[in-house]
Amino acid sequence: MKFHLDRGVLADAVSWATRTLPVRPAMPILQGVRIVADASGELQLSTFDYEVSAQITLAAEVDQPGEVLVQGRMLSDIVRALPNKSVSVALEGTKLQVTCGSARFALATLPVEEYPQLPVMPEVAGTVDAHTLAEAIGQVTVAASKDDTLPLLTGVRMEIEGEKVTLMATDRYRLALRELTWNPASPSAEMTALVRGRTLQEVARSLSTGASVDIALADDSAAHLIGFESSGRRTTSTLVDGDYPPVRRLFPDHTAITAVVATAPLIEAVKRVSLVAERNTPVRLSFTEGQVALEAGAGDDAQASEVLEAQLEGEDLVVGFNSGFLLDGLGALGTDFARLTFTDSIKPSVMSGQDSLEGSPDASYRYLLMPMRI
Repeated sequence: MKFHLDRGVLADAVSWATRTLPVRPAMPILQGVRIVADASGELQLSTFDYEVSAQITLAAEVDQPGEVLVQGRMLSDIVRALPNKSVSVALEGTKLQVTCGSARFALATLPVEEYPQLPVMPEVAGTVDAHTLAEAIGQVTVAASKDDTLPLLTGVRMEIEGEKVTLMATDRYRLALRELTWNPASPSAEMTALVRGRTLQEVARSLSTGASVDIALADDSAAHLIGFESSGRRTTSTLVDGDYPPVRRLFPDHTAITAVVATAPLIEAVKRVSLVAERNTPVRLSFTEGQVALEAGAGDDAQASEVLEAQLEGEDLVVGFNSGFLLDGLGALGTDFARLTFTDSIKPSVMSGQDSLEGSPDASYRYLLMPMRI
């Protein structure tokens, strides 16, 4: 096997293919990246750990077709460190020779015949704009649990009903829900899947703006697999097992109090005030007509306060939030103003975005946050 291509192109491809490699794999061979050079001038790099697979296809100048398996992270580190010149890669005996300018590396190979076959993608269920999908994933995964002892809550529930896709995630303290439209392969499509949150984040980071994404999902539980493909990059992942809790019912039907605050100033104020908040203590928000006062700290501890303009409908309210959870929600809105609705100070608050002070809220994204006792 022998091929040549630009160092930057190779570095991007290797970095993308190896991004999901396990740190401590069940078998050493799963640390590898499989490289296949085709006589047609196509280069394919792939990784697989029996849960998540990644495969990227790109053009290269192929002198001799062939395939090889080498340690993925080492290859990625080496290629990133090479000078910005053309790279030649050749298999000589049991070593993979990587040459760029006067730099030369010889990597030990792994037995490629022992490497597992990548799973077959299910049928494409539909396509969606890459930017829209990446934005939705970012908005929802902030609420997915990071605690691997509760694997069910580390997932993002995906619900497909015709042209509407709903993503939702919760860690029991907050809940994020985003609705978007896509182009389904079948107008009557109805499917659900519980997708690993970390996998979705990796997919979002790799999407190219302006491209479309094929989402492959079987309409039966036997496949237990989801796939994403865009611009020559393909990711598959097994789904999370279990029945997701009925979280939609947590959104209140009616709310008595509504406040609208400029998003960017509120984010900066929460960051400043929370500097004195001890661990597991809330930032307090006191809403009155025309303003919101933020406070943290009490008694002999350090204290901070700040006042911002706010539009209030309903009774005055004092509520406490975990500052990190509050900032996650505000940062996910992507709008100039944040709209917060309350039933009272101890029931969940729902946050959504709006483009102007008097505008209508964007109903496509909602972030529910449990208050803390003050």
